[in-house]
Amino acid sequence: MIGLLQRVTEAAVHVDGTCVGRIGPGLVVLIGIERRDTRTQAERLLERLLGYRVFDNAEGRMEHSLRETAGALMLVPQFTLVADTRKGTRASFTPAATPQSGSALFGYLLHRARSEHGAVAAGRFGAHMQVSLINDGPVTFWLQVPPAV
Repeated sequence: MIGLLQRVTEAAVHVDGTCVGRIGPGLVVLIGIERRDTRTQAERLLERLLGYRVFDNAEGRMEHSLRETAGALMLVPQFTLVADTRKGTRASFTPAATPQSGSALFGYLLHRARSEHGAVAAGRFGAHMQVSLINDGPVTFWLQVPPAV
């Protein structure tokens, strides 16, 4: 499971012209779900997202996590993150989870995030979304929890 996290000052996600999620300062995380991912990978990724130190301390060093700052979290499903782009000019999505298992795992991750952390917004799995954000820094990290073998 992949999480591309971006520290933001604000963000919003729209589907069909309707805002389905909006946050202030916090993290926007694009979520890619791979074929062999399970709830174990979702739990580990969430633990890393909530605990990853990307927020500045008084000296300007990234020492604080989302948990410590009580910042907001926005999860956005993004199956293209798991694309195989090693050859040719068109991506292969063979590594991606099926729509059914991807939707179920994204739903599980979202449910767990909302039970672990206060302010959580989300995009909609399978929808065409417009995501807007102001990346703060910019600060962007790729976190990956390898799929089950």
